[in-house]
Amino acid sequence: MVSAFVTSALFLVFYLTDHFLRGIVYFQGRGGIRVFYLALLGTHSVLAVAIVPLALITLYRAWRKRFPLHKKIARWTLPLWLYVSVTGVVVYWMLYHLHRPV
Repeated sequence: MVSAFVTSALFLVFYLTDHFLRGIVYFQGRGGIRVFYLALLGTHSVLAVAIVPLALITLYRAWRKRFPLHKKIARWTLPLWLYVSVTGVVVYWMLYHLHRPV
């Protein structure tokens, strides 16, 4: 879990650097696919912000061997973290590889 957290933290650094250097990239799809993309992006973004403190608290509790408290929050952290990870890949793919003509 520590290596997963470190990998995610490194990804975040590279993502923010890329976003800063590249600027804003707008989704080119129209219609229903755009609605789907925006809904996915919205849930991904909100949960990506929420997962940071959840992951830190979860790791801290495990590190301090406070396993009953760790388990209470980990049952929320893991599925949310997985959702953010998977939807991040889908959002990236849709943004950069699902170009539809305007």
